[in-house]
Amino acid sequence: MRAVDRRAITELGISGSVLMEHAGRGAAQVMLRTWPALPRARRPVVIVCGKGGNAGDGFVVARHLKRHGVRVAVLLTAPAAEIHGDAGHKLGEMRRARIRPVLVEDDTAAREAFRHAELVVDALLGTGTRGAPTGLVARMIEAINASGRPVVALDVPSGLPALGDGPAGPVVRATLTTTFAGVKRGLVMGPAGAAAGRIEVVPIGIPPAEVSRGITTFLLEPDDVARHFPPRRREAHKGDFGRLLIVAGSVGKTGAAALAARAAMRSGAGLVTVAAPASQQPVVAALLLEAMTEPVPETGGKTIAASALAVLQDLARARDAVAIGPGIGLNEETASVARALAGHLAKPLVIDADGLTALAGHIHLVRKAPAARCLTPHPGEMARLLGRSTADVQRDRLQAARDCAERADAHVVLKGATSVIAHPDGRTVLNPTGNPGMASGGTGDVLTGMVGAFLARGLPADAALECAVYLHGRAGDLAAEGVGHEALIASDVIEALPSAFAGLSAPRTTGTEARLARSVPPSSVRVPRA
Repeated sequence: MRAVDRRAITELGISGSVLMEHAGRGAAQVMLRTWPALPRARRPVVIVCGKGGNAGDGFVVARHLKRHGVRVAVLLTAPAAEIHGDAGHKLGEMRRARIRPVLVEDDTAAREAFRHAELVVDALLGTGTRGAPTGLVARMIEAINASGRPVVALDVPSGLPALGDGPAGPVVRATLTTTFAGVKRGLVMGPAGAAAGRIEVVPIGIPPAEVSRGITTFLLEPDDVARHFPPRRREAHKGDFGRLLIVAGSVGKTGAAALAARAAMRSGAGLVTVAAPASQQPVVAALLLEAMTEPVPETGGKTIAASALAVLQDLARARDAVAIGPGIGLNEETASVARALAGHLAKPLVIDADGLTALAGHIHLVRKAPAARCLTPHPGEMARLLGRSTADVQRDRLQAARDCAERADAHVVLKGATSVIAHPDGRTVLNPTGNPGMASGGTGDVLTGMVGAFLARGLPADAALECAVYLHGRAGDLAAEGVGHEALIASDVIEALPSAFAGLSAPRTTGTEARLARSVPPSSVRVPRA
């Protein structure tokens, strides 16, 4: 956003004062739309301002709210003489509108003002802040959080790192964040992301094409997914929707194979075949009615044997895509089969679970593959692939996903809260769907089946992975509405997939996705790359 602002001023001739005016006016309009009774409220909207650009936005908000008949009170945490530049200019305009700010030197008076407020507006710190809030500003943040009143944050909640890093100190917990021009990464990912509340993008007069210029990190929206699933032709047949081979299962882990297959079928694959160790094939077949199964040679530990490689390669020739990994076990002989398929199979392939473990130390094999590869690691698996600790991966999830995609020349999703999808061309995509209830065994197998189904249906690998991750999370959110987070299991996600697909034509916001306002124009949800 700093680069966008700079280009708007130097190349497009839009002054910083004009940008600030658009931001504050737009934020005020969002507040009036969200709380239409504000002009009739007896209690004031209390706007607490620092001394930087964010304060300038707050001064504009105060002026426009007053113009609509709203009672406003403005609190300053710094003397007016210390407020300069565009913010100082907006302070002068606010004063000419007969709004007199009050300087607060401790948080006692502010707490009393907040307690009697209809709404509190946070205009303390913006995106340019570094480090932990200190002194009076830190105490004001704590007072805002203790007020019990609805809170609107301008651009980002004060104290929230815009790039998604862990917060260094207190963070305002907002009911609504009106963010300017485009979504900031910290609002949708990172430990403090939930503090943003509902998010609505406010255009500030910069052309959408200019906002998105040079951006490589994006946020998934329903339209990004829906366009890949047009209505089926009346004369369509099962062959039109792809044939998927799933290499999965071992003794005690046949459920993983069944979950992947059921998810693939619920994701519209025309034909699904599960290849499992010979002794386990009857178990898998008993769990599935619509899918086909194939027994393959097995080891003494009832996992897939090295001699199964030729059989699997033959089965793959008649399929459009392959999924490998769910429940195949950690036997080294089985791992050698996974590596051979990952490196040499001339079909699109999604690799998960034990298949990823087999690739630890051998990720270069994927780079040489003759067809697209999709990798779906959780943080521990990503750590093994990159030779790092899980803590290092979690410290910068975005960069870890990018590094893996570049190193493997593959399409990668790092699963977790706000899953990160990275592509070999450098693009990264953040997923807003999903919830903590999905942190249970088997949900990863469901995602594997979905990615495999979309690859088999002919979607490009990047689209297949993005659609699967989005719909997987959306189904999880819908399932959680019925059973809650504590009781959610993988089968619930599969059963909610029909509703997730149906919802693409009439978008609903659930779970994490509910924080993103539907009025956000698609062109303004680009998140700047670090």
